[in-house]
Amino acid sequence: MAKKATKAKKATRPAKAAGLDPVKLEKQYKDALLEDVIPFWEKHSLDRQCGGYFSCLDRKGNVFDTDKFMWLQGRQVWTFSKLYNNVERRPGWLEIAKLGVDFLKKHGRDDGGNFYFALRRDGEPMVAPYNIFSDSFACLGFSQYALASGDDEARQIALDTYHNILRRLDNPKGRWSKAQRGARAFQTLVMPMILSNLTLELDWALEASERDRVLEESVHQVMDLCVDKERLITFENVNPDGSHCDCLDGRVVSPGHGIEAMWFMMAVARRRNDRAMIQRCAEVALSLLDFGWDKKHGGIFYFRDATYGAPADRLDWDQKLWWVHLETLVSLLMGYNLTRRRQLWKAFQKVHDWTWEHFADPRYGEWFGYLRREGQPLLTIKGGKWKGCFHVPRGLYMVWRELQMLNGKND
Repeated sequence: MAKKATKAKKATRPAKAAGLDPVKLEKQYKDALLEDVIPFWEKHSLDRQCGGYFSCLDRKGNVFDTDKFMWLQGRQVWTFSKLYNNVERRPGWLEIAKLGVDFLKKHGRDDGGNFYFALRRDGEPMVAPYNIFSDSFACLGFSQYALASGDDEARQIALDTYHNILRRLDNPKGRWSKAQRGARAFQTLVMPMILSNLTLELDWALEASERDRVLEESVHQVMDLCVDKERLITFENVNPDGSHCDCLDGRVVSPGHGIEAMWFMMAVARRRNDRAMIQRCAEVALSLLDFGWDKKHGGIFYFRDATYGAPADRLDWDQKLWWVHLETLVSLLMGYNLTRRRQLWKAFQKVHDWTWEHFADPRYGEWFGYLRREGQPLLTIKGGKWKGCFHVPRGLYMVWRELQMLNGKND
């Protein structure tokens, strides 16, 4: 049994209640972000010798691997730049963001401007830029940092990277793709959802016509093609016309991924004041939560097969992952703020209770990332090749801000 949290460890677990108090929740999410999670990364992840950040941290924050993954470097730049821009203009936060920006400027890209996947600690390239996900999150980080610092070079890198992403959309893996001639041509969920969020983040630097064109196409691909019109769930891969392919890849559903996509779509709809789209996004989020919820043990499955339930080729399908639950909390609360549908608030409370009971680490701070189906930690690490300083702080920040709005605070 985990030890009771001490005063120095802020990742407390709230008591379950029939109705959670939004005022108390606001403080809980703010304190978890600013007094637990961010200090953990400030203390353990900064590489003052070589630049950039360590992401492979064990439960206590000890570094167990010094390799650096570009998409996690860009995400951490975004996190500290966002805090500086939107929470408090602390010089230390801007300095931490600059630590990552300088490393990425010096080592992050190949001669064609593509961001590598992984580098050694000192910046020596290890894994080629085999897809555009590293570019997407580097772009996110450089954009937010440019806003924070006024760095014109960072702004230009963000724009150049954004346009490079657009150029590579039709063939995101380029010469590293394993697909052969005649392979199935899928419309994926991942690219339009990432692109919609990235475009909103770069709104301040883009031409309005380009921004609107990209958002329109991204919304179409997500809402008209990847959302199943009858079941109101998202498929990770669909045929180019939105129909379904009866194969392993064509049946796979990642409930958390789809729910995350819905808050990206709601952010677009909120901007447009599109009430019909907001309502539809809320319905899809609720449908995905119902489809993905583990009725026996609670929590949200990582993957499901739309027909057979358990995907035959996803051995981690029944794991419970940190980002899935955090993105779900954001989506449900944003949906409630925009619609005031009681069903969304009840769903938020259910996911909140399960998430805080199982992911927050009251002993050493921050959150576990990977749980067994029953809810026990599968791995106790706080960061690695895929988990870094992003989904936990962003989720806590987003829920905190939505709760501020719910509590009548505009700032």
